[in-house]
Amino acid sequence: MHIGILGAGTWGVAVARMLADSGHYVTVWSALPQEIVTLTQTRRHPNLPGMIVPDSIAFTDDLQSTCAKKDLLVFAVPSVFVRKTAEKAAPYIPDGQIIADLAKGIEPNTLFSLTEVILDVLNKGGAHDHVKLVALSGPTHAEEVAQQLPTTIVSASEDRTAAEFVQGVFTNELMRVYTSTDIKGVEVSGALKNIVALAAGISAGLGYGANLKAAIITRGLAEITRLGLAMGCAEQTFYGLAGIGDIIVTATSEHSRNNRAGMLIGQGYSAKEACEKVGMVVEGINALPAAMRLAEQYQVDLPITFAVNSVVSGEKTPEEAVRELMTRTQGQEFPLAKNYE
Repeated sequence: MHIGILGAGTWGVAVARMLADSGHYVTVWSALPQEIVTLTQTRRHPNLPGMIVPDSIAFTDDLQSTCAKKDLLVFAVPSVFVRKTAEKAAPYIPDGQIIADLAKGIEPNTLFSLTEVILDVLNKGGAHDHVKLVALSGPTHAEEVAQQLPTTIVSASEDRTAAEFVQGVFTNELMRVYTSTDIKGVEVSGALKNIVALAAGISAGLGYGANLKAAIITRGLAEITRLGLAMGCAEQTFYGLAGIGDIIVTATSEHSRNNRAGMLIGQGYSAKEACEKVGMVVEGINALPAAMRLAEQYQVDLPITFAVNSVVSGEKTPEEAVRELMTRTQGQEFPLAKNYE
């Protein structure tokens, strides 16, 4: 296959190497000229120091050549740059193109998922009525893909044929791909799990233990599921790889930027200082405005999300937020079944 990847961050380059190793022809686009020069000359990514980039991968700042005559186009830019990248690429994307999005987030002003953002941009010109959008999401840290460690992911699309096509392209001995038609649920999970990971990191930064981290993961999943169900998503999605699987890895892994940023915030750094020290995009902080608006729109209680937002905004200290969570009105974990009542 001929594949174009938009974005030369850790995830984009790790996936590019994996696809090249599977025998595909890969071109990677970056908006940063120096990034292209560095990757071309060194064949290494500064944040993936143990990985050598194959010579077969081409790096370019030419969007037209990256998008033209490709079997698959992959968006691998941070969530905040998806719309701008789609706008730049739109003139060169042919109708009928299959597009896979690797980024995770929700656009705060429109509350669109990222595949909806891409589709919104492409629909404006009237020349992309038949593009097919796929969301790729799951417990997939770029660092482990770069180390060629076994990984699983979900290929989600309302178009089952498109989901299965991407499944076939990405599948190899080290990458197992499942399909789903619940693209909304997969994308909601991918965006909001980063907030749960921030919360888990904050608790660790405060010096709290595994008990609280397990509770944050479990109750975080519960509130994401509540919101997802209110939005019409399938419940089983949240108990799968794109839901609980991604929450676990993002809330516990040393590779998680959100977990690291949360730890720094728990140790007393401001959100801005934490992001600067992490040195890469912290998507959990980007996801907070959209999560707050979605909670209001669908009238869903998201106590962990609300607590993280209050800390990131500086309204409360981490200690105050934890205290309020622990002293909330008592309740049942699950509604009682009628025959038990």
